[in-house]
Amino acid sequence: MSADTAPTHLGARIPGQAVIEELLALQSKESPRSAFQRIFGVSPLSSESQTWYRGALGEVAVGRILENLGPEWLVLHAVPVGTGSTDIDHVLIGPAGIFTINTKNHSGQPVWVAGRTLMVAGRKTRHLYNAAHEAARASKLLTAGAGFPVKVSAVVVIVEPKSLTIKARPEQVAVVTAAQLLRWLHGFNPVLGPVELARISSVAVQPGTWHRRPAPQGDQLALQRRFDGLRILVNQARRRRVAWMLGVPALVFMTLTNLGAAVLHALGGR
Repeated sequence: MSADTAPTHLGARIPGQAVIEELLALQSKESPRSAFQRIFGVSPLSSESQTWYRGALGEVAVGRILENLGPEWLVLHAVPVGTGSTDIDHVLIGPAGIFTINTKNHSGQPVWVAGRTLMVAGRKTRHLYNAAHEAARASKLLTAGAGFPVKVSAVVVIVEPKSLTIKARPEQVAVVTAAQLLRWLHGFNPVLGPVELARISSVAVQPGTWHRRPAPQGDQLALQRRFDGLRILVNQARRRRVAWMLGVPALVFMTLTNLGAAVLHALGGR
């Protein structure tokens, strides 16, 4: 493998990178919006892209929160794992331990947790199972790389839910909101010393620790710019839809008011 194609340090990956790459690949197949569609605020996102866009926003939001953890923590985003396109949203390595985070953007929806069940708006999900599987997989890979047992804790982070109700805490997975995440992490006592942290971190940043055939990382800056550009277009379209929704009733009201005034004036002139 040549130097220009070799995968680089995983610390260079941006939050949501795998999701953003898939989102932009889908969007590249879409025809540009017409002038009429832009004027009336039709979203640039295809129906297939909507879910990926929502997921990307969630991972980006959690990534920004994790920037405030402090220099003693190593934070990795969108870590490719296995042999295919699977990734772990966030991997945290710090004095309080090692955590894998599965981010779920369920903004505005009620989330209910009891034991092995996590429901979103009344529908069961596999979030807990998937998060536990990710942590177990990470533990196995980091243990193999570090040469000593590495315990990894699984976390599901819910972004801006309408509510989070935990009737019974799951045994293998912690469930917290994005707003609770930092305080929750800071609540742990140190369990790893500097030597262990250094060894685990040096292993974790290597793409080959996680993936059998690591792919080139690509241009993260260009990827971020493309996503930011798409986000601007989505927000512009949303504002135009809102403006039309507010403006049309106002226009109708003004028209009826003027029409009524004209009728009264005509009747009064008789």
